[in-house]
This record gives sequence, C-alpha cells and structure tokens, in this order.
Amino acid sequence: MNTRILVVDDEPLYVHLLKVNLEQEGYQISSASDGVEALEAITRNMPDLVILDIMMPKLDGITVMQRIRQFSNVPVILLTALGEEQDRVKGLNIGADDYVVKPFSATELVARVRAVLRRSQEQSEGTNSRAFSHGDLQIDIAKAEVWKGDHQVYLSATEYKLLIHFARNVGKVLSAEELLQTTWGPGYKEEKEILWVSIARLRQKLEDNPHEPVHIVTRTGMGYQMPSLDETKNQNGNQ
Repeated sequence: MNTRILVVDDEPLYVHLLKVNLEQEGYQISSASDGVEALEAITRNMPDLVILDIMMPKLDGITVMQRIRQFSNVPVILLTALGEEQDRVKGLNIGADDYVVKPFSATELVARVRAVLRRSQEQSEGTNSRAFSHGDLQIDIAKAEVWKGDHQVYLSATEYKLLIHFARNVGKVLSAEELLQTTWGPGYKEEKEILWVSIARLRQKLEDNPHEPVHIVTRTGMGYQMPSLDETKNQNGNQ
C-alpha cells in the first residue's frame, strides 16, 4: 500500500498515536506541527489524505483548510476537541470530508480514514461509462465530472458520492440514516450534522437558488429526494 497521509498537529502525543496506528495499517505517514509547515508539505508532495488539527499555532486548521481548497480537493479529516462544534461545522462548510473528536480511539480513527479514502478512490475510478442528467445538471460518471450548464462543478469525494446516490435513486425519498450509511458508512448513522452540511454545500454548488432547490429537495419528516423531472415540471406548473 502506497497511500500517503499527512498528519498535522502541534501535540507530539497525538502525532505519535496517529503515526503508530496508521503505519500498522500500511499507510505512509508524514507530519507537520503547524499550519505553515502543513501547506509547504502539501504543495511539495501532495498526500492522498490530510488529518488536520483545528487548534494550531501560526495558522489554525480552518485557515489551512480554506487555503488547501483553493488549489486541491485532497480529502481532509479534521481533528477537533469536544468544545469546538462551531469550528467543526465551519470546517465541513469549507470542504472537510470528515472529522474526529479528541480524544478518539484508534479503531474509530482507522475506520474514518478507510471510509474517506474509499470515497476518494471511488470518485477517481468512476463506476462505468454512463452519463446522467437532471435539468441543467450533468454527471459524467466515467470521468467523475459534474457540470451545471457549461460550467464544471468541483465536488469533494464525499459530495460526489452523495450526489451519485441521489442520481441512482431519482424520485425516491431517502432517509437521513440511509444517506449516512451509504455515503459515509455504518458507523455514521447518528452523524446528522455532517449530512446537513454536505447537502447544504451541494445545494450551494448545484442550485440556482439554494433556498428553493430543484435537484435535492427536503421531504419534511421523511428525508431528501432528487425529484423526477416529470414531478418537478408538475410542481412548477402548479405554482
């Protein structure tokens, strides 16, 4: 396994813990102790995954996350403390793929790393040669590309997998639990926050008006749905 992971944390204990447990799984681990070092390491040798602490000297994790997303869609897992919920949501909003709350178990950490890497690999490989369209939204599944009209939309691996699940279930109402389990994995059934943020990000990128979505709509008390085009036309005609 040649998967390279960059661990960014100013606490040597956590760096050691992450390094030991991830190397046992066969991953190649490098580390940085602050945000400036992290950005230098990423631009010098792009890793396959970044594990990024929020509270750090020089540049905090949120700022580093913002800068990473200016030039790369590399998967990022945030490390947060229990009291950093606001920063956690902010990190997800600007493109983090997942988060792990300190203190964490080695089992949880490895499971989350595997899940994020799996989503990233599925996006890069594509699934088949088919294309999908929904109004002005087009998905080239072979290339894992998403277009809104003539403009390409750049999604994280998690956002892309979530969108593909909607595309494969047009017209079907999908519960939050099903979306979490299918997109993130069995260990995410209670992580409603990460689903809400991901759907909000998709709407910001895909919808003309995110407050009146047509591609991913909320079915109150039931879940979410990508309506069939016939259903969308009927709704518009009745307005």
